[in-house]
Amino acid sequence: QVQLVESGGGLVQAGASLRLSCAASGRTFSRYAMGWFRQAPGKEREFVAAISWSGVSTYYSDSVKGRFTISRDNAKNTVYLQMNSLKPEDTAVYYCAADRIFQRGGVRDREEEYNAWGQGTQVTVSS
Repeated sequence: QVQLVESGGGLVQAGASLRLSCAASGRTFSRYAMGWFRQAPGKEREFVAAISWSGVSTYYSDSVKGRFTISRDNAKNTVYLQMNSLKPEDTAVYYCAADRIFQRGGVRDREEEYNAWGQGTQVTVSS
């Protein structure tokens, strides 16, 4: 099973940028699509972004499109989430997750399509 560890969260002012990293273990990481989700206080976990195993396809929620960029470096077994123009409503615990199916093409935005969740990293954006 792929193991994931998120890092890069912190406390920033509105308008600032952060880059989250998700380090993965396992030889098969490069052949799994990956996603980022977040959970704000009092809210359910929601989809943020996804990237196909090849890196060719990406998909974003409407709330972050144009501000966030997902990318991956398979040689380093790492997926990234570059977050720009952060807003207070971006405050949440951010989780990365791997597709539950090996080498499946495309991207998905439903939580049920992923497994191997990380522990999360806190992002707090103040006004």
